[in-house]
Amino acid sequence: MSLFKTKGIVLRSTKYGETSVITSIYTELFGVQSYLINGVRVEQKKASSKANLLQPAAILDLVVYHQEQKNLQRVKDLKWDHLYQNIYFNIIKNAAALFAIELLQKTLKQPEANPELFYFIENSFISLDEGDEWITANFPIFFALHLMHHYGFSLLHQEGNPQQYFDLAEAQFVEEHPIHPQFIAPPITQYLLQILDTDAVEKIGAVKMSKEVRGYLLQSIQQFYQIHFSDFGTLKTLPILKEVLS
Repeated sequence: MSLFKTKGIVLRSTKYGETSVITSIYTELFGVQSYLINGVRVEQKKASSKANLLQPAAILDLVVYHQEQKNLQRVKDLKWDHLYQNIYFNIIKNAAALFAIELLQKTLKQPEANPELFYFIENSFISLDEGDEWITANFPIFFALHLMHHYGFSLLHQEGNPQQYFDLAEAQFVEEHPIHPQFIAPPITQYLLQILDTDAVEKIGAVKMSKEVRGYLLQSIQQFYQIHFSDFGTLKTLPILKEVLS
């Protein structure tokens, strides 16, 4: 069994036995992996500090054992790669981060590496942590829309034309009213277009929208994912996010 160094982003952790956890981590080298981590739930200062590393959205440096055929891998060592200043202490930032994590939990299925996606997620969380209140408010929409791109949805649109419908079922912008009810209509689509045309979280604070529009777009984005990802269900974090953003 070989040892590897990789960065990883924690998706979820589940208690296992008396002192251990099984943690799902999106890694830079291996994609989504499940790791058994022993001794992190005992009453010792060192163990307690390791348990703190396993919070959702944590960005870690890992030394891991890896075998392709195994469904459950092991961790030799772990430490912070990036230590957040706000995400775990600011209610709104935490709700936005947990929304993004739940979206990833529901859509990241295959254990395969995708460095471009990994860096997008990593940079998004760091920018959320450092961003102001407008960036935080728009972050969930930015993350969900740009995640679509990483999953292969082109979301083609005409630049400079706000009078476009976003067809949720076809995953594209169209000029004519769709014949089904699964769409977002202008002028609300202008906000989607502005965020799609923004290439970094740091810039999304310039997109100003009301809490009603933001809530409607988040609900529509959930509908998009429900259409295109089997067994997606509903986002448990969405009602909480809408509440803290109101």
